[in-house]
This record gives sequence, C-alpha cells and structure tokens, in this order.
Amino acid sequence: METLMDGLLSNVDWLEIGWASWDTLVMVGLSLLFSVLIGLPLGILLFLTAKRQLLEQPLVYGIVSFIVNVLRSVPFIILLIVMIPVTVMLIGTSLGVAGAIPPLVAGGAPFFARLVETSLREVDRGIIEATQAMGAGIRQIITGALLPEALPGIIAAITVTAITLVSYAAMSGVVGGGGLGDLAIRFGYQRFQTDVMVITVALLVVFVQLLQMVGDRLVLYFSRR
Repeated sequence: METLMDGLLSNVDWLEIGWASWDTLVMVGLSLLFSVLIGLPLGILLFLTAKRQLLEQPLVYGIVSFIVNVLRSVPFIILLIVMIPVTVMLIGTSLGVAGAIPPLVAGGAPFFARLVETSLREVDRGIIEATQAMGAGIRQIITGALLPEALPGIIAAITVTAITLVSYAAMSGVVGGGGLGDLAIRFGYQRFQTDVMVITVALLVVFVQLLQMVGDRLVLYFSRR
C-alpha cells in the first residue's frame, strides 16, 4: 500500500507542501485581519450614511459606495496585476507572501464592507429607535445596539470573506504570490505534475471546510446568547 501511494504521489515534496500550506494560512490570516479592520468601519459608514439612516449623507454614501463597487467589480486576477506598482511601493516587492497581502486586502475589504452593511440593515429598526429614545449618541448606538445585534451576521460575513480570500490567495500564485496556489501553478500546471495539483486542491478544500465549520459554530453560539 505504501509503495502504491509513493508511486501515485511520486512528485509530492511533503516538506514543500507544508511550507506552502503555512504561507497560505499566513496570507489568508493577515489579509483577513486587515480586511476586517478596514471593511468594518467602511460597512458601518455605508450603513449610517445610506438613505433614511442615522447620518443620511447621499454624497458621502455615493462616493464610498462607488469606490467599493469598483474594487468589487474588478476580477481579482486583474487586480493582482494592476496593483503590482502599488504593492512594490508599499512592501518593496510584488512576490511571495508579503507581495500578495495588499491585493488580497484590496479585494477582501470592500467585499467584507458590503456584507457588514447588509448585516446592519437586518437589525430591527425598533432597537435603534429605542436606543435613541434613551438619549444614546451615535457612538453608543453603534457599540451598544447595532454591532451586538448584528454580531452573528458579521461573524458569518467574516467566514465568507475568509473563504473568498482562500481562493484569492490561491490565484495569487499566478504572479508568484507564494502558497499552495504558487505550488499548483509551478509544479501542477507548468510541469504537468498532476499529483501535486491534486494535493494542493485537496488541502484548499480542507481549509475551506474548516473555516466554514468554525464560522457556523461561532454564528450558532452568538445567535443563542
């Protein structure tokens, strides 16, 4: 059995697979962190400045919404290439794990912002009005009513964004972004090593399943509170 497996996976360097998996986790983890840090305030701003909301500002909403829509509409593979000069300016290189972070954040933050806006729109307006009636300011309404009530939806949004970033991180391998995607391109595609391709795809599927499982459990936990 062991000999058969060695024959089927003869091109697989497990140490390299391990490092590529770690690189993918680092890329997804860091880009998710920055996407949440940027996307959460953006999503709140979109919600608050929308029509019939607490800080209705059509001009501000229109500008922010336009920027978010533009970044969301650009295919990620194109965004990777377009952002190479910006990435080099920010990081010093467009290659490897570090070089993949800026385009991942540029693709993930606006995506997450829209999901946050949608989650906040689902909060019962009666809760907001009751908080206002008690004399709460905007900051108190956000931290005391909006975010706690929308927390399960925001956690679900983080989960969806993380899964999206896994696929984006894999695509970054096309321009030497590192991780499992880079391994799949260099060995699985360019050298026709099907076994390497199968292993990388299987690991990406495992990552997605684990993220979804953890996200679902967290949503369920906070929904019961």
